[in-house]
Amino acid sequence: MLSYDELTSPERELWDAFPEGRRVDLRTGVPEEDRVAEGGRWGPERTVRAAVIVALLLGANTAQPGAVACLRLAGARISGRLNLAGAQVAYALWLEDCWFEESVDLLGASTQTVVITGSHVPGIEAYAACVEGTLDLRRSVVESLASSPFNHVSTALSLSDARVTGGMLLNGAEISAPGGWAVAAGGLVMEGGVTCRGGFVVRGEVRLLGAQLPGGLFMKGAQLVSPGPRGVALALDNAVASTLDFSDGFMANGTVRLRGTRISDNLTFEGAVLNGPPDGRSPSLVAPRMQAVDFDFTLAQSPSGSVDLRGAQVSNLHDSDHSWPDVVELDGFVYGSIKVDEGGERREAVGRRDSVARRVAWIRRSPGYGPQPYEQLASWYRKAGHDDDARRVLLAKQRHRRRTLPGAARMWGHLLDATVGYGYRPWLAGVWLLALTLLGTLSFGTHSPDPVKRGEGAPFQPLVYTLDLLIPIGGLGQRTAWYWPNDGLQWLAYLLIAFGWVLTTAVIAGVTRALQKN
Repeated sequence: MLSYDELTSPERELWDAFPEGRRVDLRTGVPEEDRVAEGGRWGPERTVRAAVIVALLLGANTAQPGAVACLRLAGARISGRLNLAGAQVAYALWLEDCWFEESVDLLGASTQTVVITGSHVPGIEAYAACVEGTLDLRRSVVESLASSPFNHVSTALSLSDARVTGGMLLNGAEISAPGGWAVAAGGLVMEGGVTCRGGFVVRGEVRLLGAQLPGGLFMKGAQLVSPGPRGVALALDNAVASTLDFSDGFMANGTVRLRGTRISDNLTFEGAVLNGPPDGRSPSLVAPRMQAVDFDFTLAQSPSGSVDLRGAQVSNLHDSDHSWPDVVELDGFVYGSIKVDEGGERREAVGRRDSVARRVAWIRRSPGYGPQPYEQLASWYRKAGHDDDARRVLLAKQRHRRRTLPGAARMWGHLLDATVGYGYRPWLAGVWLLALTLLGTLSFGTHSPDPVKRGEGAPFQPLVYTLDLLIPIGGLGQRTAWYWPNDGLQWLAYLLIAFGWVLTTAVIAGVTRALQKN
């Protein structure tokens, strides 16, 4: 048991300030002397033993009536191990700009708010700890959180601008801050991996804006059950990570936001449930300009809200029949390949009988008309050697675009579609030509026309005469040499001439369009 007489001058100051919750500031005010990185050089005048802090937190100096006891210390070198393993701590701990000689042990402890900001800590051991308040490590450098799966943090976990050189485990932890930020770690640098599995539950928003996670973020089976006031369950905007793993039953009852996030390897939602915010109108996934190598979106069920992938870039996309909601924003989305999950097997989407129809229907889920998703899909089919499928996609693009045109242009589009399939089905022109040729030959073969000049010109040939009517350029000598006393056949001749011009114009327009696009 520590006695007051054994305490050093800074320890006595802390001892006396504790019952009233006053802060003891040992900083000199000189920036060069107060740099935490140089804390190992601080002398006895700025050194406080960890045993003194532990004694105060465990009630060695009881609170005064009318005051709230709290340990508040700044600018100190803390010698020895801060050991609170298994302790029941009834007071808040605030340490600012401190340098720890040894790690902090919260193994199985039950504490109030723990704030260690702007400090250097060799490590934090907090297996099965219960923090009834905020765990705040903002701006601190923590060498290891590798064995710190907190059991319960009732208010918030704050890691904003913190730097953790090891990893962090939050397996089985429960963090609750309904209606607010449950985890605030904007600018966090976590050189090891962050693992949140085994029943990890968060009530509130997980905020990791601009975080750097070279070791990855693993949230298999995690439950984000109550979003913040903006309906956001997880915000990873502009973060950089090697892997983001939201698989094996991961559930988010709010928006998962990955704006501008860069993943150097795998982003997976395999077996996840993205319910979206409770209002039912907000998106389930917002990932514009996201970049990843592998993007696995084989969810356990279709998202309840929309999915925004505008401007995202992935090398490999994996999806399934129930990956996509009714609204998917795909404008600018670029991918290298698509694989479909069928009964647990991953197969290339190209070559499947309904591949094009399903992919076009996928694009049609995007609000309004945009050419890029069609061009991207057609490009992928061409690279895979499926040129026919690519033409089907481009034809679907023209049909979708036609809906946005005014009346006259829409009619012309229908004509191009029916005659040559906008140039992507040129064989249709041959079908029309064959049908009209057969009609004319049979019709004109039943009667004999009158010559324009008797005794001149070639004998009448129904087939050649019909072709002469249908071909607007040049002439075969039949159309100008004969005329019909029968008005019905004469009108048929005029109709075939008109069809010839329309068909020729459509063929030229459609083929030119296709050649220019290719």
